[in-house]
Amino acid sequence: MQQPSSPEHVGDTVGTTTDPPELRREAAKDEEAVPDGATFKREGAFVVLTFVGMIGGLLASWFDGASWLVWTCYGGAYVFGGWYGLKESISALQEPAVEIDLLMIIAALGALTIGAPFEGAMLLFLFSLSNVLQHYAIGRSRDAIRSLMQLRPESAQVRRDGEEVTVPIDDVEIGEVFVVRPGDRIPLDGVVEAGETTVDQSSLTGESVPITKAPGDEVFGGTINETGSLEVRVTREAEESAISKLIHMVEEARSEKAPTQRLIDRLEQPYVLSVFAFTAVAVAVPLGLGHEFDPTFYRAMTLMVAASPCAVILSTPAAVLSAITAGARQGVLFKGGEHVERTATVDAIAFDKTGTLTEGNTRLTDVTPRRGTSLEGDDDRLLALAAAVQARSEHHLAEATVEEAEERGLEPPNASGFEAVVGKGVHARVDGRTIHIGNSRYFETVIEGETIVGLEEGLEALRALESDGKTSVLVAREDGDDLEILGWLAFTDTIRENAAATITRLRELGVERIVMLTGDNERVARSIAAELEIDEVYAALLPEQKVDRIERLQERHEAVAMVGDGVNDAPALATADVSVGMGGAGTDVALETAEVVLMSDDLEKLPYALALGRETHKTLVVNLVIAFGAIAIMIGAILTAGIPLPIAVIGHEGSTVLVCLIGLRLIGFQGA
Repeated sequence: MQQPSSPEHVGDTVGTTTDPPELRREAAKDEEAVPDGATFKREGAFVVLTFVGMIGGLLASWFDGASWLVWTCYGGAYVFGGWYGLKESISALQEPAVEIDLLMIIAALGALTIGAPFEGAMLLFLFSLSNVLQHYAIGRSRDAIRSLMQLRPESAQVRRDGEEVTVPIDDVEIGEVFVVRPGDRIPLDGVVEAGETTVDQSSLTGESVPITKAPGDEVFGGTINETGSLEVRVTREAEESAISKLIHMVEEARSEKAPTQRLIDRLEQPYVLSVFAFTAVAVAVPLGLGHEFDPTFYRAMTLMVAASPCAVILSTPAAVLSAITAGARQGVLFKGGEHVERTATVDAIAFDKTGTLTEGNTRLTDVTPRRGTSLEGDDDRLLALAAAVQARSEHHLAEATVEEAEERGLEPPNASGFEAVVGKGVHARVDGRTIHIGNSRYFETVIEGETIVGLEEGLEALRALESDGKTSVLVAREDGDDLEILGWLAFTDTIRENAAATITRLRELGVERIVMLTGDNERVARSIAAELEIDEVYAALLPEQKVDRIERLQERHEAVAMVGDGVNDAPALATADVSVGMGGAGTDVALETAEVVLMSDDLEKLPYALALGRETHKTLVVNLVIAFGAIAIMIGAILTAGIPLPIAVIGHEGSTVLVCLIGLRLIGFQGA
């Protein structure tokens, strides 16, 4: 019974002459797990020929046909039905290892030995048919993932020397401009230089509504331009594009087995050996008690078929691969089966605030020079000084400051010696004097032993702004041996439109505790948390303090998820049981650090991810119950009622195909 895995992954890691035999064996199995089109057709033809031989032999024996005709038909059925199983068994024995295929071959030959050729042929027919159906089922989920490869065009229309030329996308360099016409698939990631349009990003992010794009907006390779023509400047090479990374990571996800599957894989060899031992006992004990050989051996072969764990082994990969496929279609990337299973157990979620619960488009709302300073009444000069320092920072508040300065047409002076204190503030030298920008903690803890003129007035202003739900910072400048507060800046961010609905849905899915972890001040954090009805709020946290809060949550809950942008939250994401990154389509760090990535930056995809994980877990439980239940029922029926081999074959192969089909249904999962 061949098992699905990832040939691409295995080919990179195992299969060399230096690998242990069991790893080489696993590589060979994986290479043949889902055959190519030609092999799949040949397998199907062999199934048909097996069926023809089985029915031909049966009819010939019914109508008193010549013995040579009967045995020719059955011989064909045995050859075609056992061909692939025999190859797999011989390959396994060379390692050495034993396969379930060997159980089926021995059972069929045993039936032939005791004069039951039809039963043996039927076993081989149903066994080979179930293999083909399994390959089809697993192949469906594989094909859905492989279809991502078709999203990336092979060439781009690039402007070179004033002309449009068709160039393979691998030859297009960063900074070049390509042209996209209505209906074309965008070949590479870039920024719109000219033109306006709507773009269908559903293939990459799962968003059902086309997104309007205008100059300055980012577009992604593999998405479809709908209405207008665009000129786009390339920002990433072909192999670094969002769609290329998605394809690569989905391929890696396929190779990462879920915990249940890893456990079953470890138990496969001892289980198969135990079936051989059980069969030997089923033959030896009755013979020792004086029973006849033929019925004893027939029942032992029937027990061997019934006890074979084909359905058990196939119960997990079909479901997990289908779940990964379904998630990718909806813009949710699971980086392996392990993370799909773990998501099912999440009962507490910690959110970062900025860019997660809020839009992340922080705006500068207040620029206030302090009275009595040289900048009194000159808010443009205060803004220019702040922008000069913060132009070197990647913090969202700094970006908002620089954007406001640009909108006002200001030209900030040059800054040097930039330094940042994580979670508190920054400073740099501007016009020969050091400018400090930071929150209250920065001025109360980082700057010690210096007189800060106007600090109390500044702190009072911050408290007033924060009570209005705004994040605020002070701006100070060296004045001889002291510092002088020049003024303060205030920022605001809007709560995501779907944040409240998302949290409500998470509670419906059984999440017991929802927590906000933010580096922002407590007043702003509590204002947002109250609006969203969040259970716990921890504000003014440094990265290491977020880690501590995650660890405390883990002491109280089975599994804790952390949702963030993958940048400032990296330590907390790494600590959580499940890390969820926002906005993988445009954020390299989110793709690299998180175990689950919401490609569209859409918070509503988080409940979908949890619902898919829970549905996958239910499917695994159902499949295992069916698989083990079928084995137990058939063994019990054989020992008590003496059911014949054909019934055991139908029960065995039927349960195997059933668990594959149940797992396959997850491909169409839309959410509960």
